[in-house]
This record gives sequence, structure tokens and C-alpha cells, in this order.
Amino acid sequence: MKQKECTVSAVKALTENIYEMKLSDIGEACIVPGSFVNLTIPGLFLRRPISVCDVNGDELTIIFRVVGHGTEKLSAMEPGEKLPVLLELGNGYDLSKAGERPLLIGGGVGIPPLYYLAKKLHELGKEVTAVLGFNTASELFYTEEFQRYGKVIVTTVDGSAGVRGFVSDALPEGCSFFYACGPLPMEKALYKKLNIDGQFSLEERMGCGFGACMGCSFMTKLGSKRICREGPVFDREVLPWDE
Repeated sequence: MKQKECTVSAVKALTENIYEMKLSDIGEACIVPGSFVNLTIPGLFLRRPISVCDVNGDELTIIFRVVGHGTEKLSAMEPGEKLPVLLELGNGYDLSKAGERPLLIGGGVGIPPLYYLAKKLHELGKEVTAVLGFNTASELFYTEEFQRYGKVIVTTVDGSAGVRGFVSDALPEGCSFFYACGPLPMEKALYKKLNIDGQFSLEERMGCGFGACMGCSFMTKLGSKRICREGPVFDREVLPWDE
């Protein structure tokens, strides 16, 4: 874990309530796909955990949904403003398990961490397929960016773009391993439907973000684990979703 005083270099709206922020001056942080950062928003006590979308040199990209006062203030920040950031948090995805045809499955704000994963897998020469789920066409973001690194399948609940339905309705055959991130109902549906090994990134409210407060504990087949410390990424076989 490292703390840096980062500089906001850009903020832009991707959809009505989804924003992209770029933070520079992260230094030589070791950031892996699936990890997250904790942001101290000026005037607010609790930090906000947000997954890493991309890393380029000393610049980090995050994508977040405006859901309350904290993220609203974050979306209104201007280039040049400073943000205290805790870096190198959480355990990310294991790229060594990918095989030759990895499948990436994301829903909503579970999509951003898969972008950095797709980029890294592409660099390793993997044949990446990403299934990205949204409610409707107006909520789509980063679909073209994902196409830089592999095949993209889009689903929308109302059928206004791509395949009508959920990500579980558009899963391709012949993939070697899957990586998923999104709402819990989506992940449980994938757990039951997919017949290959994979990893899930779990979401939970966090207090400290580095394992001290125990507030994000989650019961696995191996006992209680902290999502911020032992997770957020867990192997499929340790999750208690068999029933």
C-alpha cells in the first residue's frame, strides 16, 4: 500500500451519471488488473474505493458512477486539483490462469477493471473476448475501447443495443477461463451457468480499504475473508454459491 498526492488531469462524463477521471503523479506504483484505489475526497471523512480502469506511465484512470454526495463532488473536480490516494490495494486477477482464449464478463460499473485486464492479456498474446452488459443503449461506455484488445459482445436488458438480455444470455463457447466483475445477481448467474474455471471480483462497502476494520468480511468455503485484503478477486471454487 502506498499513499500519493495525485493530481486530477482530466474529468469527463461518459454517460448521464458515469464519469472517467485521470489522475497523474502516481509514481512507480505496482498496480495489477482488478486492484483498487481509495480516494480521500476533500471535506469528507470516509475514503471512496474505486477500481482501477487503466494505467499509463504515471497516470491512472478510474471510472465511477455518481450515486451520492461523495461521487458527485468527485465528478465536479477540476484539472489541477489534488487528491490523496491510497494505491496498490487488494488482490487482482491472476493472468497466469487465462489460457489462450480468456473470457471477460462485466456489468455496469463492474466493466472498468476488466479494461486494464483486457489490455494486459492482449499484451500476452491472448485471444480476448469481452461480454459487456448494460440496461439500455444510452448507458453504454468503453465498448469501442475494449475492441482494441479483442472481440466485444454487448448486451442490453431492453434490446436497444447488441444482444437483448443479460450477459449470461450471450456467453460464447470454447473459452479457456473467465474473469467477471459486476452486480452480485449477475455473478451468481454466471457461477451457475459457466462450466469453466474463473475468478470473480466482489463488491462490498469498505471502511479502511486495507483490512484493519474487518467491515467488508465475506464468508467463503475457506472461512471469513476480507474483500479489501484477501479480495476483491476470488477463485470460483472458494465461493459458497452452490445452492
